Amino acid sequence: MGYTLNRQQADALLAALRKDYTVYAPKRFRNQGRYSDTDIIRYAEVERFEDIVWQTKSDYPAKEVLTPIQQAIFYFTEDEYRESKGPRKPILILARPCDINAQHVQARIYAGNGGYTDLYYERMRELVKFAMMECGGGDDTCFCVSMGTNKTDDYSLAMKFSDDGVQVQVTDGAFAPYFGDLPQADYTPAFVEENELKVTVPDLDDKEVRKALKSHPMWQEFNARCISCGACTVACSTCTCFTTRDVIYGDNPEVGERRRVTSSCQIAGFDQMAGQREFRSTAADRMRYKVLHKFHDYKARFGDSHMCVGCGRCTHRCPELISISATVNKVSAAVDEIKAGLAKQ
Repeated sequence: MGYTLNRQQADALLAALRKDYTVYAPKRFRNQGRYSDTDIIRYAEVERFEDIVWQTKSDYPAKEVLTPIQQAIFYFTEDEYRESKGPRKPILILARPCDINAQHVQARIYAGNGGYTDLYYERMRELVKFAMMECGGGDDTCFCVSMGTNKTDDYSLAMKFSDDGVQVQVTDGAFAPYFGDLPQADYTPAFVEENELKVTVPDLDDKEVRKALKSHPMWQEFNARCISCGACTVACSTCTCFTTRDVIYGDNPEVGERRRVTSSCQIAGFDQMAGQREFRSTAADRMRYKVLHKFHDYKARFGDSHMCVGCGRCTHRCPELISISATVNKVSAAVDEIKAGLAKQ
């Protein structure tokens, strides 16, 4: 069933939904951006139609709703500990197809990692339904079509926004009562069919090719470029790295809370072990790990898709202007070079 709503009707619909759901969508935060007098767009609770940013891709992904940057996991005293409480109210997230597909990736990691289910993710994910925001094509860092994440059927509502209002398709019968006597109109959501940016994902099935790629000189450029700040992975739609931190209450070191805090495989020391040993001690090593994990290791383990959804946020947030799409295309060129060399042997 389709509907066409003006701004006033959209506000009334949002007010009705908020009685039963916590509604999240991309929202603009004035003067909180990277530079002076710049804005930031991130997922947050919205109350009015005008709060929703639909014209521009958010700077940070929808994963912040389900896995916040800081999250209490349990509280402790000298004698006991208590698990933190999750939300009880259902959640509706307005998200583009790439962000919805990114949650499929996160679910496999958090809910299907060697048979272990992450309680803190699962209790959030069970509450979530998606309203798919029709995407106008993204920007010059997007390559969702190359990654096959430009389409999704995992949504309860589909929405196409304009300055005048919103068109809605209802696919989940649980939402039909919210529309009541609102004006009906045919609406079928459209998906991005082509990006300005195209990426060639390398074929890394051959073990000999992967072994040669690890020592390819292309990685060394990142020792001069990457500053290991981790901005790319914080902005990534699918990265899941975290560390834990104890927060002590007052002067008693045995009373406090343990928090899960977002971290990054790109930060020096993230993989440090006893004896101060690191597996990836240079920026080049860490970049190689991240790229090969996104474009080979994840798919080799879970078997259905690559970890990257082509949202381009990492490129947008990198202070050194390192492009993930350009990097992957370089990897593809290096793989072709390696294969040609092996064929001559």
